[in-house]
Amino acid sequence: MSHAKGDRRERELVNELDEAGFAVMRAPASGSATERELPDVLAGDGETFYAIEAKSSSGDPIYLSGEEVEALTYFAQNFGAKPRIGVRFDREDWYFFHPADLHVTDGGNYRVKKETALADGTDFPEFVGDSEKVTLEEVGEDRGDSHDEDVLRVLNAVKQGTMEIEEAADLLE
Repeated sequence: MSHAKGDRRERELVNELDEAGFAVMRAPASGSATERELPDVLAGDGETFYAIEAKSSSGDPIYLSGEEVEALTYFAQNFGAKPRIGVRFDREDWYFFHPADLHVTDGGNYRVKKETALADGTDFPEFVGDSEKVTLEEVGEDRGDSHDEDVLRVLNAVKQGTMEIEEAADLLE
């Protein structure tokens, strides 16, 4: 992806978040001209604050280095924000992931495939609080084992240090 296209996608995300009522800014020189690793976008609505690493692709899987994800998580924890990876594939909307929900490659990098984004990502309306995702499983018969898997995934994220205890508590309520 060209640098110009990435910049355009980041500006697009900033504008969409602004229209949704968030105070939002692009981090100046994120990813390049500074010694500090900064997220691409900071956004907050007075209650929830996000540090977002934004990536886009024409259709190929999106990869993030382990260092990028570590830097995002570190910054978010110190800033008091929730770390999120925002991905956008051509002709699709933005989808968001907590770093702990991304596939980790054998080399320690992170990957998001288009199919994964569409199936498992948090879409923009849900991300900004305009809707809530309901799975087929939730519509159908309630099975206790899926809830247990979700709890284990959240607890594992806390154990790995990619999720704050307070955020885990909010998710588990």
